Amino acid sequence: MYPIAVVLVIGLAITLERFVYLASMRHRNKVAFELGILPLLRKGDYQRAMKAASNSDSAIAAIMGAGLGRLLNNSRREDIEYAMEEGLMEVLPRLEKRTQYLATLANVATLLGLLGTIIGLIAAFTAVAAADPSQKASLLSESISVAMNTTAFGLMSAIPLLMFHAVLQTKTNEIVDSFEMAGVKLLNMIADQKQPAVA
Repeated sequence: MYPIAVVLVIGLAITLERFVYLASMRHRNKVAFELGILPLLRKGDYQRAMKAASNSDSAIAAIMGAGLGRLLNNSRREDIEYAMEEGLMEVLPRLEKRTQYLATLANVATLLGLLGTIIGLIAAFTAVAAADPSQKASLLSESISVAMNTTAFGLMSAIPLLMFHAVLQTKTNEIVDSFEMAGVKLLNMIADQKQPAVA
């Protein structure tokens, strides 16, 4: 059961770190885009929007900066879109970092539980074989009960880790969707403002 406890602690540490990181990233992106870049885009002031994106360390600023850089070089809409997609591909590994380990740790916890049960049953049957016939039944039931505890603990560890994995995946997808939405807003604003303020 100790290895299962170690797996659970590692999983909970990853979960906590990812929750804090994603919440921080979501807040910084919202501030950088909605308060910094978006008002300048609505005014058509792409130079200042590019400057605001360059001065921000948020992921969305990097993606918007890539698109605005192409825009200020009078690139086509497709080139601007490709630049933002490339920026998104650079940011995505940081968003998904370590999240996949949670599903693996959940599987490891389950398998360790089953392994503990099998080892416990082997030990139980070995002990019963050498025991007094009148005590075999009670000794066997006690040993099996102890052996089953490892499976139960393995499942109790695996289920929360799988749930945390699903929640973190959902949060990551929401952030990626917000990046894509910001990119679409930029492209639509460029289309609406036929003569962008490049100078």
